[in-house]
Amino acid sequence: MPEGRLFPYVLRRRMTTATTTASPASTHGTFLRSRLASILAIVPLGVWLLFHLWNNLAAFDGGTAWEASVTTYSSPVAQLITALVVLMPLVLHAIWGIARVFTAQPNNTHYGTYANFKYVLQRLAGIGVLLFVGAHLWLAMLHPRLTTGHGEAFADIAHEMRFNPPTLVVYLLGTLGVSFHLANGLQTAAMTWGLVSSRVALRRTEWLVIGFFFVLLGMSWSVIGALWSAGASFPG
Repeated sequence: MPEGRLFPYVLRRRMTTATTTASPASTHGTFLRSRLASILAIVPLGVWLLFHLWNNLAAFDGGTAWEASVTTYSSPVAQLITALVVLMPLVLHAIWGIARVFTAQPNNTHYGTYANFKYVLQRLAGIGVLLFVGAHLWLAMLHPRLTTGHGEAFADIAHEMRFNPPTLVVYLLGTLGVSFHLANGLQTAAMTWGLVSSRVALRRTEWLVIGFFFVLLGMSWSVIGALWSAGASFPG
């Protein structure tokens, strides 16, 4: 059975490169960069995302609770630390991801497998996530604080969700991409770190990844639904 049918392309490409064209030092450097990228994606970005989604569920309790949970910080120092913890790893992971997009050599025409399809979809989702997260950080975090001195108001985001269909669609698709990119990235990270290698382990991990994807998506779309419903109170 061809190797591409057992493992996602990311492993097949690394093994092929190591045995044909790349020098040992180059292969070792690529391997270390992949490990570093997986760490940055999961800790702290993945952990922060879970807390961010959890805090956003306060939208079900109204605007005051949501703003206290999402946009309020105990001090400027806490706000700065949070920004650094999120933005620095995000920038580094984005740079690594963009480089992967331009250097990847998909082999789907030769091995049209589910694993290879996920590899390409992961790269495409990464591009969408980068655009979505960049716009979200600017509109919800940076721009409001630069112009008003505080984070985005609950009334503003709820109004946009309810009365601006493009905003609603962008958030639905953006959170879909984020959920897939992180969930699928966990499986890739597990393989990169050698935690998963056999077909049995891959199947078991696959079910965990799918479950985690639906958890993330369920939390995200629940928040969007709460904001959309609340938007009826802010028609102006």
